[in-house]
Amino acid sequence: MSHEAFTKPAPTTPDSRIWRLIPHLEAPGTVQMAIDRYLVEQHQLGLMPATLRFYTWSPPAISLGYHQHQYPDRWQNLIWNGRALDLVRRPTGGRAVLHQGDLTYAVVMSGLSGSCTQAYQQICEFLIQGWRSLGIQLHYGTAGRGYIHNPNCFGTATGADLVLEDGTKLIGSAQLRRGGVILQHGSMRLEPDEDLFAQVFGTEAFAAIKLPLRRGEDLIQLVINALVASAKNCFHVDFAVQPLSEQEWEKVYLDCD
Repeated sequence: MSHEAFTKPAPTTPDSRIWRLIPHLEAPGTVQMAIDRYLVEQHQLGLMPATLRFYTWSPPAISLGYHQHQYPDRWQNLIWNGRALDLVRRPTGGRAVLHQGDLTYAVVMSGLSGSCTQAYQQICEFLIQGWRSLGIQLHYGTAGRGYIHNPNCFGTATGADLVLEDGTKLIGSAQLRRGGVILQHGSMRLEPDEDLFAQVFGTEAFAAIKLPLRRGEDLIQLVINALVASAKNCFHVDFAVQPLSEQEWEKVYLDCD
């Protein structure tokens, strides 16, 4: 796994108007979850500002909600394109998510008041605005009666999730709260493999998102750019781009062991 050198030191006295933006990172699911836990811990200690990051999972993985203990045994032995799928537990709640052909966002912040639903809506506004700038209208979902018994996060849509005009779920999100610190991360389904999705959940995946790409333009980077711009507007902040430092990588890897 490659990563960039740390270009700026993280501020020791975080300015709430300057958030950290960690560049897009591709890594195994255990590493991604360790990074999210590390960011929560550091923000809770006052050693790191609020942070936004985007990442993808390699190899593809199924992430389980923190309290999700029932799932098919076959999930432990799934193969796709000659690679075994990882099975990873998230620090957040919710149902299982297949991470293949998706992009994950994570927000670590504090200072929000109100209920969990209100916090979701305050954070999700940057997702709604960002996707609207790409021509995609999103709305909050409504959980069906079978939500608790459905192992597939994308099989139902709660009030914390964002759906397309036809009700198809595009973004599933989950939260962890520690004191006044919130971690909210979620999966955005961009180009799911229909056969793999059916193999995992026994149902069809919805068609890939169609966005007008210019020649040579990358879909993931297009989405990230739109969401970073909308996050600046929604949270009234600027971003300092700061990849993980070598010291931070050491702490993350210790958490993975």
